[in-house]
Amino acid sequence: MNFNQMLLQKQTEVNKRLNELLDIGGIPEILHKAIKYSVEAGGKRIRPILTISITEALGGNVSDALDFGCAIELIHTYSLIHDDLPAMDNDDFRRGKPTNHKVFGEAIAILAGDSLLNFAIEVLCQKTIDSNNLNYIKAINEIFKASGARGMIAGQAIDITSENKILSIDELYKMHSLKTGAIIEAACTVAAYISNREDILEDIRQFSRHLGIAFQIVDDILDFIGDEKKLGKTVGKDSKSNKATFVTILGIEEAKRIAKLHTQKAINIADNIDKTGFLTKLTEYLLVREN
Repeated sequence: MNFNQMLLQKQTEVNKRLNELLDIGGIPEILHKAIKYSVEAGGKRIRPILTISITEALGGNVSDALDFGCAIELIHTYSLIHDDLPAMDNDDFRRGKPTNHKVFGEAIAILAGDSLLNFAIEVLCQKTIDSNNLNYIKAINEIFKASGARGMIAGQAIDITSENKILSIDELYKMHSLKTGAIIEAACTVAAYISNREDILEDIRQFSRHLGIAFQIVDDILDFIGDEKKLGKTVGKDSKSNKATFVTILGIEEAKRIAKLHTQKAINIADNIDKTGFLTKLTEYLLVREN
């Protein structure tokens, strides 16, 4: 299979498992609909694909990696639901569809996000109980440090309080290494724990950090020059909100150059982690994506 076929296959596997995990009873119907609405809204499933792909490359248990990756996707989805709320980024569209709170109301949207976060914990704990593997506890710790008040949430707090302020490039790097990069880093590093390959953990960490920054810079570029139909969301929100981005600080051409630089650094490490070349191709794809 070529790269596009392999990517589609992995996305299909992730979507199938997400549907299985969310096929649960005992939930109020409106809440269940709101949860599934955002999880099934689409998305590239990059985070779980990173977990699966690196685990494959390291010879780990891919079935277990799938559940870890899906749990991370649930956390990512909860963060998007909450980010879109009027009190946060106040977005009307996500992935080409009305945002969760526009469909179900703010209260149910908040509860749907809360449910996804808690359900991710259930999935991870059950997988750890089933496997009786101490390394999985380390992986869980990595995920929730990345998604909590010292990671993704910290980055979001910095982002909100930085509106209408001038940030230095170092401050911008710090914000996005937390807001975007931390959960991408966790999606990659858990593969080392799942595969019992902590010897390669630092290489994976460095790969993920370069990938996370490149990913965010491309996001900033797309918000500036992207196609709304392809993005599935409103463009130009960052500039209208007076948010500091790599584009506003560096300019479009320099932002593109820095994105390419971090992508190449990630590729240099990816070549050592995954001899199949898929991880390298995925890294290249994320640089030229249109959504």
